Amino acid sequence: MFLSSESALQIATEMIHYGMTKTALLAVSRGLAETLAGTGGATEELEANFLAEHRPTSLIKRLATVEEVANMVVYLASMQASATTGAALRVDGGGLRSIA
Repeated sequence: MFLSSESALQIATEMIHYGMTKTALLAVSRGLAETLAGTGGATEELEANFLAEHRPTSLIKRLATVEEVANMVVYLASMQASATTGAALRVDGGGLRSIA
């Protein structure tokens, strides 16, 4: 699932670029849902294989949870983030071997 908005379906003429990106998110979300339909039973095995093959540098050795991503969104929308500006923040479990 991806975050989108009504702009995916009702694209304002002055914000075509924004609407296009929101529509693309819906298309990716739907396509992934169709591709992965019926695979929910083996999620632990799928996660382990994905991490081993594609994210071997993960420090937490698991995927981030929906709640962990939501917590970042809540922080960014809060007054506690008022001095956080121009930063690229990640909820990646330490998977990227970069400090920037």
